[in-house]
Amino acid sequence: MIWSWIPANADRILDLTVEHLRLALIPVVVGLVLSVPLGWLANHYRVARAVLVPAAGVLYTIPSLTLFVVLPGILGTRILSEINIIVALTIYTVALLVRSVADALAAVPGLVVAAATAMGYRPARRFLDVELPLAVPVLVAGLRVATVSSISLVSVGALIGVGGLGEFFTEGFQLQFPTEIITGIGLIVLLALAGDAVLLLLGRVLTPWSRAGGAR
Repeated sequence: MIWSWIPANADRILDLTVEHLRLALIPVVVGLVLSVPLGWLANHYRVARAVLVPAAGVLYTIPSLTLFVVLPGILGTRILSEINIIVALTIYTVALLVRSVADALAAVPGLVVAAATAMGYRPARRFLDVELPLAVPVLVAGLRVATVSSISLVSVGALIGVGGLGEFFTEGFQLQFPTEIITGIGLIVLLALAGDAVLLLLGRVLTPWSRAGGAR
């Protein structure tokens, strides 16, 4: 490990770290937005659950590199376009979160939902003000998995020329320079741990009643 290489390449490391985060987090945000209505459908309609949950499972089994290569032909994009990575990781995020959202909403006590309905809450308001907040603990657990997965999978994109910190893997192997490889791995692990910690903290902030219950 040549430690002097890190400060000498600090600007490039920073640029690739920012690129890696952007490629990882955009799919998580878009995937979450898409997964909430799909998960709601899966929770409320048996037919929808029977279709959406298995389909999501199948999508997640597709190898990431295969998806990165196939998508340009489907989307009409260039092979080196970042859109391919973002769309592929969005698909994986949705595949992970659809079941998580459905399970999170199913975990909301029926008596609470019935009480909100009796108080005059319309379906949309009841979902936003009652069901979704109570589903946060289970939902955040699924989101943590999706975020760590997305941060990890971005690096695979380096094999087709778009991969953030994954560039250190391919370049390090080509040059037989372990310092680059170790730096890339270390930074990706740190990003994954940081993302998981932020979501864990966010989940606790959004569910103050769970902390109050634990204090008693």
